[in-house]
Amino acid sequence: MPYKSILTVITSDSQHEQLESAIAMTRREEGHLDVFCLGIDHTQSGYYYAGASAYVFQESIDQAMAAAADLENSIRDRLHAEDIRWGVDSAVAQMGGLSTLVGMRARYSDLVVMGQPYGKGAPPDAEAITEAALFEGSAPLLIVPGTLHEPFGRKILIAWNQSSEAMVAVRRAMPLLQAADQVEITVVDPSPNGPERSDPGGALCQMLTRQGVRAEIAVLARTLPQISDIINRRATEIGADMIVMGAYGHSRFRQAILGGATRNMLEKASMPIFMAR
Repeated sequence: MPYKSILTVITSDSQHEQLESAIAMTRREEGHLDVFCLGIDHTQSGYYYAGASAYVFQESIDQAMAAAADLENSIRDRLHAEDIRWGVDSAVAQMGGLSTLVGMRARYSDLVVMGQPYGKGAPPDAEAITEAALFEGSAPLLIVPGTLHEPFGRKILIAWNQSSEAMVAVRRAMPLLQAADQVEITVVDPSPNGPERSDPGGALCQMLTRQGVRAEIAVLARTLPQISDIINRRATEIGADMIVMGAYGHSRFRQAILGGATRNMLEKASMPIFMAR
């Protein structure tokens, strides 16, 4: 199924690269772009003298509403010159209601395009929005460092670890995989006791081949402490311009404290990452 409904969530006027990437993806898929402009109210109750909370809340909400309206007007001006189908909407949310609001929008989208949620220049709410789209919205994400430029998705690396999250990502990425010139199924240090111990990646390769995907398998030893570093290095070696992977095989809390492949890839990747769970 092609990606006909594409969503991007904007909370800051500094996210122009993310908007350009969403426009590029929409044009490629001949889809419809929905831009959701969010004003975030970061007010936390319980830190004001008696009687002040209501005034502080109202001022914060007014500021968030003004920010969302300014974003909406700016993005409308940008999109009026484009030849794609698009729509722009805005809303205000407090941090406690952010997941539900974004999740409801993402639920009815075929793909959510976002910038990197970690690292230099990332908006403070990007992590929460990314996780809301994945968990509450159950939507696949295309995370783009910088701006998406044509051609992209010509050579794709699938980070395969036999997990259900990775399988969901592969199925959701099927239109991209079918359009690619070459796809490599990369397996890092497969378990000798796993279900594919005699032929890691073989069943997936067969499935993809039947779908018209030009796929091959690479089994790599674990030569670096972090799996994400091995995947990034391999993607660079083969000239890949996109990575497909499952997201959050371990809990978000564990990855926030101890790190993990998903969090590390979101922070360090130098190319677009398609992820789902």
